[in-house]
This record gives sequence, C-alpha cells and structure tokens, in this order.
Amino acid sequence: MDNSSKGNNSQGSSYSFKDILSNVNQYAGQYKLPFLLSVIFAAFGSVATIIGPDKLKEITNLITEGIATGIDLEQINRIAITLVILYLIGSSLLYAQGFIVATVTQKFSKRLRKEISVKINKLPLRYFDSHSQGDVLSRVTNDLDTVGQSLNQSLGTLVSSITLFFGCLFMMFKTNVIMSFSAIGSVLIGFLLMTLIMKKSQVYFKGQQSKLAKVNGFVEEAYSGHNTIYSYNAKKDTIDEFADLNTDLYTSVWKSQFLSGLMQPLMVFIGNFGYVVVCVVGAVLVINDSITFGVIVAFTVYVRLFSQPLGQMAQAFSGLQRAQAAMGRVFEFLSENEMQDEVNKTQQLNQKTQGYVEFDHVSFGYNEGQTIIDDFSTTALPGQKIAIVGPTGAGKTTIVNLLMKFYEVNEGRILIDHIDISDMTRDEVHDQFCMVLQDTWLFEGTVKENLIYNQKNVSDEKVVEAATAVGIDHFIKTLPNGYDTVLDDRVSLSVGQKQLLTIARALVKDSPMLILDEATSSVDTRTEELIQAAMDKLMEGRTSFVIAHRLSTIQNADTILVMKDGAIIESGDHETLMNDQGFYSDLYNSQFEK
Repeated sequence: MDNSSKGNNSQGSSYSFKDILSNVNQYAGQYKLPFLLSVIFAAFGSVATIIGPDKLKEITNLITEGIATGIDLEQINRIAITLVILYLIGSSLLYAQGFIVATVTQKFSKRLRKEISVKINKLPLRYFDSHSQGDVLSRVTNDLDTVGQSLNQSLGTLVSSITLFFGCLFMMFKTNVIMSFSAIGSVLIGFLLMTLIMKKSQVYFKGQQSKLAKVNGFVEEAYSGHNTIYSYNAKKDTIDEFADLNTDLYTSVWKSQFLSGLMQPLMVFIGNFGYVVVCVVGAVLVINDSITFGVIVAFTVYVRLFSQPLGQMAQAFSGLQRAQAAMGRVFEFLSENEMQDEVNKTQQLNQKTQGYVEFDHVSFGYNEGQTIIDDFSTTALPGQKIAIVGPTGAGKTTIVNLLMKFYEVNEGRILIDHIDISDMTRDEVHDQFCMVLQDTWLFEGTVKENLIYNQKNVSDEKVVEAATAVGIDHFIKTLPNGYDTVLDDRVSLSVGQKQLLTIARALVKDSPMLILDEATSSVDTRTEELIQAAMDKLMEGRTSFVIAHRLSTIQNADTILVMKDGAIIESGDHETLMNDQGFYSDLYNSQFEK
C-alpha cells in the first residue's frame, strides 16, 4: 500500500511561530485577562520564595554573631514565623496560578475541538479526497491532545519559572554583586547549550507529528483492507512497509526525546557546579571580610532557585515545542479553504419537486488543466430511470458528485425543475435526493434510529412500512430487540442486509429523486435479485440516476448513458443500444460471454 497516494500534506512545519501566535490570539484572545492574572500570581508567589534565602541569611548572621555574646532566639523566632507565612502565601498564589493556567489551557483545547467539529462540516469533499483518513484523524485527535497536554504541563511551569528566574537575579545582585556574577557564570554555559539543543530538537518534534500521522493513516488503511491483504498474501509486504514507517517515527521520536532529555541532567550538573563556585568564591570573600557567612548560605539557596527555573524552562520549552508542532498542523487544518458561504441564498424550490433534471454543457476537472467531464449534456424527465454506465474512470461517480453539489462545476449548468443548482443551497439540493451507495454506512444505534437517520416526525408505522417494502422486516424482527436492537459489534449483518437497510432508510426519507451508485456490485446474484426488487420499489415515481457495473440491472432503464473519458458516447434504451452494436453492446456481451 502506498500511503502517500492521498498526500499526507502535512505542512504544519511550514506554519511559522508568528503564524501560530496569531492563531492562538484568535482562538484564545478572550483569556488574556485570566492569563495576566496568573502571571501576577506567579510573580508574587515567586517573590515569597525569593525572599526566603534573604531571611535565612539574617537568621544565619544572628546565630554566627551571637555565638560569643548570646543568640537572640526571640528575633530568630520572629523571622522564622515571617518566613513560614511568606511560604504559605507563596504556595497559595502558585496554586491559584496553576489552577488558572490549567483552566485556560483546557478551555482553549475545548474551543479548538469545537472549531474543528464545525470546520469538518464546512470542508469541501475535495479536501477529504486529497487527504488520507489517518492524516485527518491524527490532526483532530493526536495533535489536539498533544496541544492540550503540552500546554497544560508547560505553560504554568514556564510562567512561574520565568518570574522566579528574574526575581532571583534581582535578589542576588541586591545581596552581593561578585557572588552574583559567579553564580550566573556557572549556569550561563548550560543556558547556551540548552538553547542550541532546543533549536535542534524542534525539527524532530515537527517531524514526529507528521510521521505519526503517516503511521495512523497506514494502520487505518491496513485495518480496513485486512481481508484483501490476507487474500493476496501481502502480509509480509504490509509488515515491511509498516516497519519502515514505524522506524521513521521511532527515529524522529528518539532524536527529539534524546535531545530534550539532555536538558534536565545538563541543568542538574550546572546547578551542582554552581554550588561549588559559590562555596569557593564565598569562602575567599569571607576570609577577606567582604561578606558574612550568611551571604554564602543565602547564595547556596539562590543557586538552587536560579538553576531550578532554568531546568523547568528547559522542560517547559520542550513541551511547548511539541505543542507548537501540533498546533501548526491543527491551525493548518482550521485554515483550509471552506465551501462557498450560502447564507444569502434563499429557498428556490417552493413547490413539490417534479424531478426534472438537466445537465447543460457541463465541464469539470478535479485539478486545474485536467478535464474529467467534458461538455456533458443530458436531460432526465420526471419519473425517468437514467442509467450511467462505462469503464472505470469514465466519470460516472463524478456526475453524481456534481449533481449532489459536492463539487461545483467549472463550466455549464445543472438544473433541477429548470432552476440552476448554483442558486440553491447545498442543503436544499441534498433534500431532493435519496442516496444508496456501494459502501453501506450504519452507525452504532438502534435499527430504527438508523432507518430514521436525521429525519423528523417519522412514525413507527412508516419505518415498518419501509422495511417491509424492501423485504428486511422479517429479519429485523428476528433480532433480539427487533427495531430497538442496537447495531454494534455483537450484531452480525451481511453485506446484503446492510444494503437493504440503507434502501429502507432511503424509503423513509422519501425524497423526490434517487441516486444509486453501484449498489449491487458487492453482493451475490441471489442477494442482487432481492436488492434489485427493493430498488425497483424505491424507484417508483422517482427520477432515478443509477450508476451500474452489472448491466443486467439496468435493462429496464428509460435512458442509458454510456460514458467514456468524461463524455457521452452513446445514449438510448437497452434495446436500441444493443441493436447499434456499439460500445454498450460490446460491454454488455462481455459480461455474458461465459
């Protein structure tokens, strides 16, 4: 399987940091005030932490000075109580800051999930035809989860660590300049190395998200085609291809995690090295009576507080890199071109639809410069059965996509009851048709819910009547709970039974026109006869468009359109086309040569 055929066009890497910030502002701009409040809480919470070493210095100096003359325990108690109160206030503020950041990030994630849900329904069919299901699913699941988790784990830590970092700098220089430069110099090397590692690992984090999407796409494709893979003995090739994709993902993940994993031990080493520098420099200054012993005690704590936020920032930036890579893919998805806005269009078919359909010199191509349908014209009168046949790639399904307004025509017009569908909304066009496709779709719900799907005010009698008309009522009643049986993995349905259920669903919808897209191509001859009888019932009184692979099913069509290379090469009823001894006749006879 070539998983690149649908183009995992994962261009999240092309989304710049500036573009991502702009999108974050768009989707999370209303949370600026709470986020600013969290920054203030983090600043004041860090201040309480930063003042601690200064108070420890005072206590140490009181003890060292009082060894000979007597220690002022009352003063030490006052300082200690003040220190405890400061730490309690600081912890409360940091908790509040963490709570606010967690709330903001989760609301941001919720907003993105909502926007994605809305966006999916606005994207044209062209997008899903050009992207693998795995890539789309990866964007709306894995990438979105990564955004929420990474921001939640990193953003709060980043805010508090930055305020703690700058607060430590201020208190260190306030206490002693020489000791400050010594402590800063000891960790500066680590900071520079951390910056280089971050820049290098960002490339691999972006690659990680893109390659994860490819793996998901391949797994989804392999799972859906499991039986085909086994029947063609393609297990080894499939396993080998997955192994290559898995190895690519492993390499990318390993490199990104290895580089980001270097940050924490690096900062631990730099922190310990800082202790040594502070002790050595401090000892020299104490010997020279430049500082007191309390300053050394304060700086041993300051070095820890100074290196700690550096380590936290390293981990936070690592998490933000993952979030940036994932957000790039999410925002790329949200910025995809949407279907044409139809808010200004009004109802066009105000009376009951007659079922007159006309293709007027229609031309269309999926890509610019590539014409699939070329100057296609035909007319379907109310109640007629129009069959569309032709070899694979002739443009049969494309005609249906244009008729259902899944794609807009490049040239020409399509009219329903003499009204151009370009003047109608997509919903109005869709309401005119029932569709029965080759690939049946049933969701996890009761049989009745599947038959009523998205229709209002449908009585139980109408549901039973539709099921009876297509011959599936008896089978439904044999299910454990009849029409209230939930269709899940425990209920086994054949392809034919699923198809009959979708035909019954179309009868329940009761639209004036019908589209059948190779609805019997995946069933045996006996089941085909049952389905054909059900479809004949469904087509009564409806203008019907039938795309057929088995030509035996469309012999009673009023008009058969024979397509080749996007154009109609023959048209007429079955008898006329057979007498013409043309392409249709050859195609028909080829199916019955045996």
